[in-house]
Amino acid sequence: MKQQQKIIVFLLAAVALLVLPLVLQGFGNAWVRIADMALLYVLLSLGLNIVVGYAGLLDLGYVAFFAIGAYMYGLLASPHLTETFAFFTSMFPDGMHTPLWIVVPAAAGLAGLFGVLLGAPTLRLRGDYLAIVTLGFGEIIRVFMNNLDHPVNITNGPKGLGQIDSLSFFGLNLGKTVTVAGFDVASVSLYYYLFLGLVLFSVLISHRLEFSRVGRAWMAIREDEIAAKAMGINTRNLKLLAFGMGATFGGVSGAMFASFQGFISPESFSLMESIMIVAMVVLGGIGHLPGVILGAVLLSALPEVLRYVAGPLQSMTDGRLDASILRQLLIALAMISIMLSRPRGLWPSPDHGKSLQNVK
Repeated sequence: MKQQQKIIVFLLAAVALLVLPLVLQGFGNAWVRIADMALLYVLLSLGLNIVVGYAGLLDLGYVAFFAIGAYMYGLLASPHLTETFAFFTSMFPDGMHTPLWIVVPAAAGLAGLFGVLLGAPTLRLRGDYLAIVTLGFGEIIRVFMNNLDHPVNITNGPKGLGQIDSLSFFGLNLGKTVTVAGFDVASVSLYYYLFLGLVLFSVLISHRLEFSRVGRAWMAIREDEIAAKAMGINTRNLKLLAFGMGATFGGVSGAMFASFQGFISPESFSLMESIMIVAMVVLGGIGHLPGVILGAVLLSALPEVLRYVAGPLQSMTDGRLDASILRQLLIALAMISIMLSRPRGLWPSPDHGKSLQNVK
């Protein structure tokens, strides 16, 4: 494809992405919410791709960093702490409304710290053993969030945190509808543009990382850790960096999720969520940014689209099969079919697995 054709394609794609929420608004805000959640899952998948795709470290507890970021934002931007603790009430008589510039870096930093803490004791583990440890870490975080309501009520336990502030900056509150040139732009559309900007920024960071010395060192560890160590690569520090950077993406995504939903609870961060994020990376194409984005969009939007398929199927069985179970069954069948036909993913990286092509 010529350079001019590539520029035209990029311009058309940019216009389509900018117009998309305004078009979807005409069919109802629910469709814009689906697009918003798809962008959030893209952001999560890009973070996990650093750990799984670049460094080759199987992480089944990635949703823990998502939860850490969400609860950090929820605690600092909701009335929970001021209603529960007199100390915070005296300091913030008008309630805790921490500004965006403080709470989002705090969520990213805390998640990154926990990522390094997770990576430190797992440096000697690989493959299935690493997956089991990270899975346990994710469940530990969820159980902690579910039980930290006594003896001191920090997370409000299974009841969750509500009345979380929506994001606002430069006088623009994303939780309210804005009128531009006589056209109403809904709150969900404003969040769409914010999430789109974050995704584009994350894609830029991931792309630069992929072709940097750090990225190439990660890929060397992914293909053969022993050979990478023999070449003088500091595998310990690079693994910790991969865990920390990937967790940072998860923390920012969690903060965005909390502000978007206005309510969070431990149920939102179950093991199934972590498995779905891993499936997005693997299904799209491990280590390949376009593939990861494609996998995240498909797997996040497919359950919503299948609502319109599961309903008729349920009526055909006289209601004996639940619609949600049917949706999960159809998603599982689709994933099995794709992985059998394209085991490297829908849009695999041309370089990934090159060392295995000559192995018979």
